[in-house]
Amino acid sequence: MQWEKFEEGWRLPIKSWCAEVEQGALQQAENLAKHPVLERHVALMPDCHVGFGMPIGGVIAAKDALLPSAVGVDIGCGMIAVQTNLPVEKLRDMRLRRDMQNRLKKFIPVGEGRAHGSKQKWQGFERYLDENGQVADFVNDLDRRNLGTLGGGNHFIELQESDQGLIWLMIHSGSRNLGSRVERYYQKKARAYNEKLGLRLPDPELAFFSVQEKDGQDYFRDMQFALEYALENRRRMMDVFKQIILESLPQAKFICEINIHHNYAAKEQHFGQTYYIHRKGATSAKKGEMGIIPGSMGSSSYIVRGLGNPESFMSCSHGAGRVMSRTAANQQLSREECDLAMQGIVRESWKPCSGRRGKKAGQRLLDLSEAPQAYKDIDEVMQAQKDLTEIVVGLKPMSVLKG
Repeated sequence: MQWEKFEEGWRLPIKSWCAEVEQGALQQAENLAKHPVLERHVALMPDCHVGFGMPIGGVIAAKDALLPSAVGVDIGCGMIAVQTNLPVEKLRDMRLRRDMQNRLKKFIPVGEGRAHGSKQKWQGFERYLDENGQVADFVNDLDRRNLGTLGGGNHFIELQESDQGLIWLMIHSGSRNLGSRVERYYQKKARAYNEKLGLRLPDPELAFFSVQEKDGQDYFRDMQFALEYALENRRRMMDVFKQIILESLPQAKFICEINIHHNYAAKEQHFGQTYYIHRKGATSAKKGEMGIIPGSMGSSSYIVRGLGNPESFMSCSHGAGRVMSRTAANQQLSREECDLAMQGIVRESWKPCSGRRGKKAGQRLLDLSEAPQAYKDIDEVMQAQKDLTEIVVGLKPMSVLKG
């Protein structure tokens, strides 16, 4: 296949649901708009912010091509939520919520570098190896021990109170180290492929494969495996969460379950054409499709139903989106204001940062990078995308376990 060489003056339109787009994210969107394999337009969700290569909260349509950085390193990162029949009064006691959180930590490894002590069994491992053999180091021992673990950063396990007076369970996690290795392995190959073609891209991070090439087909296959792994990872943690609820409240029943991705590429029909739609920090919102949009650890989250808006490639935001970088949050926020934002919510203590930075370099900083103030106002995000999705259930956190 012959790809167009990048020309400085060529542009796709950028369609944004953001009230404001930070300069870095806007520059990344402009780079995408100049990309030779993208078509239609670049869609920016209202939680859009800077990522690597492509902004988080972006959606693009590629014709017969795949961009590893437009999926990202946490392939299959997403949400799972379960509604229970339990009225919130059953868990008003903060001591009971604290006890449940302690039991969650006992059975689910939480945080970067935390894994099960033994390999976890899953038919998906053997099926992948039987069909494909050992590709790079997919699958390795760490992948087997990581299955059913939370990870770090903004990943979480939360107990939620709905606006209908019922308890919901919610988890945010992805493919752990597997997805990161898949992205790095194929990103390197994509760059080599583009160099071989003599293409000058607007940003080298936006390297791509043709889906007609073996490497492109291999990336799509291994991305799909990482997606399957991420779904199973969330499902296993939710099974533990359900069991812990049942141990304290045996009358509990689990009414519905939603398990979705927000970092992936999929072959879809839009505007009468077939495209590889890349959603990086964005959720599919086809008409009638159920989704989950989390806020920050101290703010509301929402169960939603998609409206199938074609201009967003039938997508919506994946969360509130950061308004402060991790470094800025740690330098500018105070423990007192972050504690105030988390009143009444069972949580862990703020942990110390791994290093000292900026004006406070002489003192030990707390890691406040996941505090509510570091994120956009989720209700403003929801208002901005009311033509993309409709709210079905509103949720507020009762306990939060962060990675």
